[in-house]
Amino acid sequence: MIRYHRLSCIYRSSKSIKKNDGNFGNDKSFYSFAADFEVMEIQERIAQKAHDLFLRYGIRSISMDEIASQLGISKKTIYQFYADKDTLVDSAIDIVVKHNANECSMYREQSENPVHEIFVAADMVKEMLKTMNPTIMYDLQKYHPAAYKKIADHKNKFLYRQIKENLEQGIAMQLYRPDLNTDLVARFRLASVFMLFNPDLFHPGKLDFGTILEELTVLFLYGITSLKGQKLVQKYYQKRQGNHT
Repeated sequence: MIRYHRLSCIYRSSKSIKKNDGNFGNDKSFYSFAADFEVMEIQERIAQKAHDLFLRYGIRSISMDEIASQLGISKKTIYQFYADKDTLVDSAIDIVVKHNANECSMYREQSENPVHEIFVAADMVKEMLKTMNPTIMYDLQKYHPAAYKKIADHKNKFLYRQIKENLEQGIAMQLYRPDLNTDLVARFRLASVFMLFNPDLFHPGKLDFGTILEELTVLFLYGITSLKGQKLVQKYYQKRQGNHT
């Protein structure tokens, strides 16, 4: 009897453990988890599609109806996840910021030295500009200030830190001038890149933003490099010119 009692206790205990393990210790059923994942997938699809359309055509020109049509869902479905266009824009900008941070980290690891990293970063921006409507910054600043603040914070914190660390490393490797004011130069570089989105300076459709960025990058590098660094600038620039031709 004693032996049977012990076995029955173990059996009951194992059944309860199995039940909890099956749902990862949660009272929700497997179907509840599956439903949650499906909801998350729909929400992410909406944000990703909005992100793609906003970047290509600008924010003001894309309506919630257009997003719904592109996804093959009703506008009502979108409003189940996003209260209004402003919150959807906010989610789309989250994607931009996350993607840019990941790319910056990846390209830094792939770069041969700080000079090369500046060229690689410029290439990343040029690729982005190919599919980005330059009016997006204007739209964000005027109509979606909360989302614009996310971009501004990303620029003034993450991107600023990336450039400042590049400058400090370049100085340590004697590729950049030792007398650089790294804070001032980092802010200048950010301003010179983001001014491409200023419609008063560069009208969309009339200028090749890639060419402008290339010229600004070379001017920037010649302004900060030492004689040793300038040899690398010439090396990478000539190589790029050869690739273009």
